[in-house]
Amino acid sequence: MAKPILISGIQPTGRLHLGNYLGALKNFVELQNSGKYQCLFFIADYHSLTIDFDPKEKAGEVLAVANAYLAAGINPKKSTIFVQSQVPESTELAWIFNTLAPIGELERMTQYKEKKSLATNHQSSVNIGLLTYPLLMAADILLYDAKFVPVGEDQLQHLELTRELARKFNNRFGKTFVEPHPILAKTPRVMSLDNPEKKMSKSLPSGCLFLDDSPNEIENKIKRAITDSGSEIKYDAKNKAGISNLLNIYSALSGKSIADLEKKYRGQGYADFKFALAKIATETLKPFRKLKTQRSELKALLDAGAKKAKKIASAKMKILKKKLGLPSTD
Repeated sequence: MAKPILISGIQPTGRLHLGNYLGALKNFVELQNSGKYQCLFFIADYHSLTIDFDPKEKAGEVLAVANAYLAAGINPKKSTIFVQSQVPESTELAWIFNTLAPIGELERMTQYKEKKSLATNHQSSVNIGLLTYPLLMAADILLYDAKFVPVGEDQLQHLELTRELARKFNNRFGKTFVEPHPILAKTPRVMSLDNPEKKMSKSLPSGCLFLDDSPNEIENKIKRAITDSGSEIKYDAKNKAGISNLLNIYSALSGKSIADLEKKYRGQGYADFKFALAKIATETLKPFRKLKTQRSELKALLDAGAKKAKKIASAKMKILKKKLGLPSTD
């Protein structure tokens, strides 16, 4: 019996950071190595066009994500790694979903509303890609008959829309799509080191641990991380947001429970705790500093992955076009 398909991707929008590793990459590798799934991991370059970017840097950003996949432990012999734009069937299917999805459903997406409020006060200057982003995401998933999708909580609303689109298409045109199920990341959202009220982001570089930061940069950023006026190493997200964020990070990197960490560092100060956290973070991120795959090798790997993905996608599009009454090319 064939293994169920699992799919997910990361946008190439600059340097990847610890939040990307704990929230996605680490989980991808664990799912791959479980042996339970047929894994597809793509680089979402079309999605990345919805925000400002430099075309001269985009190709390098795509390859940087591919390199990060390999450094994290994603094995091209076990998983298919490819670039979204190299399989244009996803944008074909996204257009079909444009004809099925009500505008109101898209406008109520929390991420769209948040991005629109951050971008500008003038709605006319918000690009339509921010609104239709969930339709391309749905196409990326349904095109491959993916049964499972590793996501963060912030993507659950989009995944539910994907399930609704699958049901809507199936009801109207006959059984075609598999309804996907989420696999939530185990790690809570990683917050900024210097502002634990905000998500870790490259837009706040001083509080962001980048995957390729040097050991000195990692140590200094963690040393300067916001804690609180007390000294007790105890998890209390409401009253001790800073140290709670560091405990979450330490727990995720070490595999130790927060309760065990509280017990281990009972009676010790923040300095000792931060020193130990910096040490484990430096060791965990070592592969991202060391592995620098040749561009030619990365391109060859991605071309091979795209060929595998396109084989699945083109077969699915032939079925879809037949269901819709559209001509299909052989």
